[in-house]
Amino acid sequence: MSKIEINRFAPEQAGPADNVATGHNGGPPLDDAHVPEWGSGGIGNYFYWKAAHRRAWHNPSPGIVSFRIQKAERLGLTYEEYTLEILERGRHLQIDDVERIAEIKRARTARNRS
Repeated sequence: MSKIEINRFAPEQAGPADNVATGHNGGPPLDDAHVPEWGSGGIGNYFYWKAAHRRAWHNPSPGIVSFRIQKAERLGLTYEEYTLEILERGRHLQIDDVERIAEIKRARTARNRS
């Protein structure tokens, strides 16, 4: 075998970009503590809540969505605010619910400021 053939199979020299410690696989650092999706507390009912949230927000029929959008617009709310009120309180807001609608709008402005 000639010297040219031997050099062709020789491993490449490490460059300055390859300053990785021996035995390091190049993965993310393990120094940062991993926080699971459900937070630092126990898992509790996390997956039940996640499934319920998915069912509540992703399954309404187009007719229900259209009704809620129209009703929310008449009350000056967003679709999400109106639907959340139904899910939290179990009732549809009416024009007469002036105090609750004002409270939702105040909470919206507080969220937008922060």
